Amino acid sequence: MWSLFHKFGSPPWLYTLSGSILRWLLPAAVIALIVGMTWGLLFTSPDFRQGNSYRIIYIHVPAAVVALAAYYVMAIAGAVSLIWKMKMADAAMKACAPIGAVLTFIALVTGSIWGKPTWGTWWVWDARVTSMLILFFLYVGVIALYEAYDNKVAAGRACAILALVGTVNIPIIYKSVDWWYSLHQPASIKFTGDSSIDPSMLYPLLLMIAAFYALFVCALLMNMRVEILQREARTSWVKRLVSGVEH
Repeated sequence: MWSLFHKFGSPPWLYTLSGSILRWLLPAAVIALIVGMTWGLLFTSPDFRQGNSYRIIYIHVPAAVVALAAYYVMAIAGAVSLIWKMKMADAAMKACAPIGAVLTFIALVTGSIWGKPTWGTWWVWDARVTSMLILFFLYVGVIALYEAYDNKVAAGRACAILALVGTVNIPIIYKSVDWWYSLHQPASIKFTGDSSIDPSMLYPLLLMIAAFYALFVCALLMNMRVEILQREARTSWVKRLVSGVEH
């Protein structure tokens, strides 16, 4: 187990592994996304209260779910970077931040679009919306910290600390609709007990969540591959790789 863990600290090994994963995961993610969107947007029945406006959940919910999961990935990478000084964990944290920011932005925008016909307003400062906005700023903060430091070791340390401190916001996002009055409805998908969403609407939503997870992994691996090449540009294995591509 430890030998596998330390292998992830090897840039050539991780670069090769990520390329192998992307070859099959990226096409699968694109197919799942197309099928899920077609199924959810075109073939599910209108909601008896919200009509067709509810269909935005097939983008909003997956983006929000994966944005939260991405923050955990970034924070775990930050912890590994701080504790074991692993360069590839630092690279993973840096690669994850812009992806998480984009997902959170999509969740905020689609939530506003959904909120207008549902609540009668584009924006409300309730607990769920506000904590999601804080999540977006945390992602942007990590990106900004990396750019602010010339010393990238110090930048990685500062970003790791910010990422770890920011994890306190994730349970608040999850439980905000239970702890405080909110316009948001409680969770429709439940792992214990019956879900409040009809199965005909649930199955395409689950497929879209899986597709977004797969796309997140693909984007993370592609960002990491770029980061690895930039960090290892002067090494012999990258020079051989570039030479092979040129020929």
